[in-house]
Amino acid sequence: MEWSEKNEGSTPGGRGGEGGGGGGGVVYCSENAKRAKLNSTLAALLDDPILSDVPKKPSLSDVDTLISLELGSAMRISVLKLDSTSFDVVVMNSATVKDLKLCIKKKVTEMEQSQMGHRHISWKHVWANYCLLYQNEKLLNESAVLQDFGIRNNSQVQFIPFITARLNKKHTKRKKHRFFHGLNKLS
Repeated sequence: MEWSEKNEGSTPGGRGGEGGGGGGGVVYCSENAKRAKLNSTLAALLDDPILSDVPKKPSLSDVDTLISLELGSAMRISVLKLDSTSFDVVVMNSATVKDLKLCIKKKVTEMEQSQMGHRHISWKHVWANYCLLYQNEKLLNESAVLQDFGIRNNSQVQFIPFITARLNKKHTKRKKHRFFHGLNKLS
C-alpha cells in the first residue's frame, strides 16, 4: 500500500485529498504525482547536453528515429536555407525525397512554433516555388530514394528557387483563374 492509501486521501504535504476525497481521489492524486514526477524527470533528461537533439516534446517516432541514427540505420541531413542558415533533420537510410520533405516540414513547424507561436506556412506554395538540391542535382522525384542521389549521413541539401509549373509547361492556377474569371459568371 502506498502512503496516500494508508492515510485515507491525505497527501504527504498534509493537505486533504484532491479530487473529491474518498477512494477515487487517492488514485487520482497518485496518478497525478506519478505523471508530475515523470514529466520532471523527462524535462531534466532533455536538458542534458548529450540529448540536445531530442525535441522538447518527443513523439515515439522521434525517439525511434534517433535510436536508429545511433545504430547507423538512419542519417542526419543538414538543410541549408536561402538565408544561409541551416538546420538538421534525421531520416531513415531508406528514406525517399518525400520522406525528407515531410521531415523538413515537421522540423520547420516545430521551430516556428517555439520561436513565434502559431504561424501557418503554405507548404504547397513552398514546394511549388522551391526545390531541394544536392550536389547540383534537383530532388524532384518524390519517390526516389535519397541514397540513389549519393546522400549519406551528414550530407547537406539546400533550397533553391524552382517553379514546378514551368517544368510541365502549364499555366499556374493564378493565370488560369484570371483567364477564366469572367466565364464562371456566365454559367
